[in-house]
Amino acid sequence: MRIATWNVNSITARLPRLLEWLQTRQPDVACLQETKVAADGLPVDEVRELGYEIAAHALGRWNGVAIVSRVGLDDVTTGLDDEPGFPDPEARAVAATCAGIRLRSVYVPNGRTPQDPHYVYKLAWLDALRTTVERELSSYPQGVVCGDFNVAPTDSDVWDPAVFRFSTHVTPPERERVAALRELGLTDVIPRPGKGSNPFTYWDYRAGMFHKDQGMRIDHVYASAPVAGRITDAWVDRETRKGKGPSDHAPVIVDLR
Repeated sequence: MRIATWNVNSITARLPRLLEWLQTRQPDVACLQETKVAADGLPVDEVRELGYEIAAHALGRWNGVAIVSRVGLDDVTTGLDDEPGFPDPEARAVAATCAGIRLRSVYVPNGRTPQDPHYVYKLAWLDALRTTVERELSSYPQGVVCGDFNVAPTDSDVWDPAVFRFSTHVTPPERERVAALRELGLTDVIPRPGKGSNPFTYWDYRAGMFHKDQGMRIDHVYASAPVAGRITDAWVDRETRKGKGPSDHAPVIVDLR
């Protein structure tokens, strides 16, 4: 079984790339983030032609998450338990059971700056995520939480820690929230890098940062022990970040026995 996570940075703008990627990489389940469409803008027919169903939390131009599966979509839920809003809850989490695995696609708030109210919202959202996942693991021992976390867990997950010293994504409170999620018994599935020694998944569009590999590892797959024990490979699909009009994120692909 092959699962993947990818921040597509607009499913409409990236639709031809998404369809080609589904055909070439053949994931059984793909968790997507930052779809940026309302429900009536989802490419239901296009993915169905390739043998996939789609479940989504889609409220409009911003945010948005989806799960695309060719192995079933059962028990679909959206949002989190006691989810905070900014000021209202946003389309940032969707979950479904696919071939016995409970998958959750998440798009964690950015935080903007450590002084911004959005940063406080980000921490509260991560707290709600942990609460939700802890409850679900009691019913679904085979679980995966994946997506764009907008957090680099360690200094080695950014190309130059000094550059990010006063920024979000690397502050101790953010890292502590992600560590608390792992403490539920989840494994951080660190993929093989697509280039060099760094398994980065995001590169800013500016200043040739992708070609210089000045990136961050902020797209994560957290797997419960029964799933982690089935993993045979995990890798950053860096090729998908290349070419004309890519997302600024590369997919992470995980293969299971």
